[in-house]
Amino acid sequence: MIPLENTRVLVTGGAGFVGSNLVRRLMRAGAKVTVLDDLFTGRLENLPPSGYAFVKGSVCDAALVGRLVGDTEVVFHAAARNIVVSTQNPREDFETNIGGTLNVLLAVREHEGRVRRVVYTSSTSIYGNPRHLPISEDDPVSLLTPYAVSKLSGENYCMAFYESYGVPTTAVRYSNIYGPGQDPANPYCGVVAKFIESLFAGQAPVVHGDGNQTRDFTFVDDAVEATVLAATSDRALGESFNVGTGTETRINDLAAALAGVVGFGGTIRHTDRRDVDNIRRRVVNIEKARRALRWLPETTLEQGLQLTVAWQRERSPAGRTHA
Repeated sequence: MIPLENTRVLVTGGAGFVGSNLVRRLMRAGAKVTVLDDLFTGRLENLPPSGYAFVKGSVCDAALVGRLVGDTEVVFHAAARNIVVSTQNPREDFETNIGGTLNVLLAVREHEGRVRRVVYTSSTSIYGNPRHLPISEDDPVSLLTPYAVSKLSGENYCMAFYESYGVPTTAVRYSNIYGPGQDPANPYCGVVAKFIESLFAGQAPVVHGDGNQTRDFTFVDDAVEATVLAATSDRALGESFNVGTGTETRINDLAAALAGVVGFGGTIRHTDRRDVDNIRRRVVNIEKARRALRWLPETTLEQGLQLTVAWQRERSPAGRTHA
């Protein structure tokens, strides 16, 4: 096991939604945290007021990444352009998601023996529309978006550097992370935050397509815990892990559940399917993470939605009128 207390840790993309929650968890464990973020989608307000070092910059800056990695023992590489930005600008997706990951790995290789673990945050988007459900880590991939291409490329680079150079890498494949800290004002935020904000405004959630598409929604605290275990467990080295719940939820049912939590009695609205919303069903098998990492999600969807609504209500003037 790799201890975190007094360990120098670098979190790329640490001002983002998942990254900032990860920073808090690492600080509670006593790690000495440095955050690297270009604030493209991340926000300083997401981070604690003190107790860590912040560097504004991009993983595309190889020299900067090299300097930071040289003073680091564990790297959590969460910096990326998300699926919406990647679809709009594939070149920027390539430069950040693939080039930035390569910069991190090259820096770790240059400081051979210094970094004890690199945890790469991947995505279940790589599976596309699967042949079988639930999806296991060794199932075929189906790359339907530039984002999926770049996230799998990052994973492949991690595994190649592990096999070729002994760089100690692990990948976690996130499935639809939601929870406190996902800002609905961010145009790239997830569907849960968007639905809640609409409901606070007294408007029915707008569902793209027929709403029968499914996802495996994972509460952010559970995802963060899996990520930490991937960094500290000896059994995680050189492996990739699904991070989800094993529970399949229709988008229509998600919207209805949130309406119930908020107390909205209207009818869900439907609109055209999004260009990036081309996955019909998704639910992942998490048995590998259970066996290797001794990890299981602890938060049910109902509990997670309650916590997310409460957090968002505190920060939304419209939400407070629905308290």
